[in-house]
Amino acid sequence: MKYEILHRPSFSLVEVELEDGETVQAEAGAMVHMSPNIKLETKAKGGIFGALKRSMLAGESFFINKFRAEGGRGVVGFAPPYMGDIEVFELDGTLYAQSGAFLASSENVDINTKWGGAKTFFGREGLFLLKMTGRGTVFLSSFGAVYKKELHNERFIIDTGHLVAFSEGLDFKIRRVGGLKSTLFSGEGLVAEFYGTGTLYIQTRSLDSFLSWIIPYLPKGD
Repeated sequence: MKYEILHRPSFSLVEVELEDGETVQAEAGAMVHMSPNIKLETKAKGGIFGALKRSMLAGESFFINKFRAEGGRGVVGFAPPYMGDIEVFELDGTLYAQSGAFLASSENVDINTKWGGAKTFFGREGLFLLKMTGRGTVFLSSFGAVYKKELHNERFIIDTGHLVAFSEGLDFKIRRVGGLKSTLFSGEGLVAEFYGTGTLYIQTRSLDSFLSWIIPYLPKGD
């Protein structure tokens, strides 16, 4: 599988080139364009129960689309529904991501949900994370640009709305940014404190903050 990410970082699109017989799987509605010899198959990946878990608990679509090149090479383009970047991961193991971040991947990458534990109860991203395992290429989308933070047996704090993904070797806890007054009135709310050794992937914009900014300007009904 070859790929190229275009129009970074604000309006990113990933164009994937498939060899004859090769398949890429993607989130429902992510396809922008494809060659005439690309065949589309839609299915509930992991069966009905697995698809329900991803849909109801992790904010992903119930169905996953599979794009297969037949009769020669083919090209298919994918983009997220919002402005932002696309990050590529050459996976050989496990990667965790916030709900809604999955865009596409190699066919042999397993996508499941993982309960974040009671510690995530007050986190804005919810109780469940996406857990991707296997060996292959994974494309995740972000709101805004993505940057990496390498941790080496240390701690690092980020706003929960800016988390895209993190590697194995890291754990986290959700806590208040300061005292009660700061939590209620600072606009920062709750944060995720990561610790251990691994890589954090952080988005420069928060969808929560964007919605908080734009909603007051929307027309109000009578």
